[in-house]
Amino acid sequence: MRVSFRKMHGCGNDFVVFDERPGGLGFTPARAAALANRRTGIGCDQVITIEPPPPGSNADAFMRIRNPDGSEAGACGNATRCVANLLADETGRPHQIIRTLAGNLQADVLPDGRVRVDMGPALLGWSDIPLARPMDTLHLDLALGPLADPAAASMGNPHATFFVPDLAAVPVGQFGPVLEHDALFPQRANIGFAQVLAPDRIRLRVWERGAGLTQACGSGACAALVNAHRRGLTARRATVLVDGGELTIEWRDDGPKGNRVLMTGPVATAFTGEVVLEAWPA
Repeated sequence: MRVSFRKMHGCGNDFVVFDERPGGLGFTPARAAALANRRTGIGCDQVITIEPPPPGSNADAFMRIRNPDGSEAGACGNATRCVANLLADETGRPHQIIRTLAGNLQADVLPDGRVRVDMGPALLGWSDIPLARPMDTLHLDLALGPLADPAAASMGNPHATFFVPDLAAVPVGQFGPVLEHDALFPQRANIGFAQVLAPDRIRLRVWERGAGLTQACGSGACAALVNAHRRGLTARRATVLVDGGELTIEWRDDGPKGNRVLMTGPVATAFTGEVVLEAWPA
């Protein structure tokens, strides 16, 4: 059976998107990993399936996120923006509610074509990240080589952000996988390396758990802005420069409403195609 897919990206953070609303397609961790392989598969940072929304969720669809190692992620801001754009084209409604393992995410296609997603409140307690032991999440007891003193936040998945004076000098590919698997993170963690250029400008690279170094990490950009503001390094709104482009992040000061984090950026479709899923490992 030939199954259609769409290859999309947000600032270079790329996804292979399948529609499982008509019925399940038999995805397994092994099959997702094979499809994500950039040499022998279609190639992507995550395999995305659009599924029917859970009853009573008030969502337009459920989005499942599978990493290249077959594991599942709780949330992905760039993927949410891509799926919201697809659903908006399909329904004619710019506002979409997308269910993830981390809960409902609300997204809007803006008049200029960019997509804004409400990533929800940043969770800052040590057990929310989660960490393996009680600790001040603004100053983690974690160091590796020249790196030290990161801050942590959960954006539906765990993030630790190191602030560095010169991002170009940091070997992300060397430090990222070691820190991802540090014992401090029982569920592993996304590791951000951020250089604050100005109170409204951050340069960021992220080693994503289960995916490695990506061109952009939306939830990582949100965590970087939140952690930078908590440190007094930036305002509550900033442009985050990632390898694949720019994202606008705003940590709202909503008080009782939860201090929600908004992310705005572009989306694009690279190509569409078909694949015989039964030809891939189950």
